[in-house]
Amino acid sequence: MFERPTAGPEGLQYVSDFISADVERELIARIRALPLQPFQFGQFEGKRRVAWFGYQYNYLSRRLEQADPIPSWLTGVIADVEAFGGPSTEIGQVLCTEYDMGVGIGWHRDKPHFDRVFGLSLGSPCKFRFRKSDGSAWERFTLDAEPRSLYMLSGASRRVWEHSIPAVEAPRYSITFRTMIERASRAAGQ
Repeated sequence: MFERPTAGPEGLQYVSDFISADVERELIARIRALPLQPFQFGQFEGKRRVAWFGYQYNYLSRRLEQADPIPSWLTGVIADVEAFGGPSTEIGQVLCTEYDMGVGIGWHRDKPHFDRVFGLSLGSPCKFRFRKSDGSAWERFTLDAEPRSLYMLSGASRRVWEHSIPAVEAPRYSITFRTMIERASRAAGQ
C-alpha cells in the first residue's frame, strides 16, 4: 500500500495519491474556512497560518495545551491515516496549515510529546527536506511531496533527522496528524 523512498531516512514512508482530487478540493475549502492564525513561535510570529485540534503546543510555556476538538469533517481521512499507520495507530492531534506563495518552514523536529507524524500534502508540490549531522557535515535527503500524497515519520526519520520545507512557489496546504507518546506507551503496555 505504501512506497518507501529508495534512499533516505529509516522510518520514512510515502504514498502518492493517498486521497482523490475531489477530496483534496473539499479539504482545501474546509481549511480555508477555518479561523487560521499566524503560527506563534514564542514571541515570534511565523508567516504560515494554522489551526490546531486536539492539542496545541505552547512555545512560551513549552507544554501541550488542550485545543478545539478535532472536527468531524476529518473523521474519514483520520480513519484512512490510522489504517495506513497500522492497528495501534490513534491520531490525537491535528494541525492544519496554509503556506502562501513564498512561505516555508525552517529546520526542526516535531516536539517530543508526539510519536509518529503523518503529513497530507494539498494544493501544490513541495520539497520535503531532511538533514542529520554526521559530526563534520550534514547528510541530506529530499522527498518530492506531491499534492494528495501522505508521508509518515517514525523511527530515525522522526527522532534523528530534522526536516524543513523551502518557500513554496504556489499556495500549499497541509494537514499534519500526530499520535501521542502517552497513547503509544499505553498501547505498548508500558
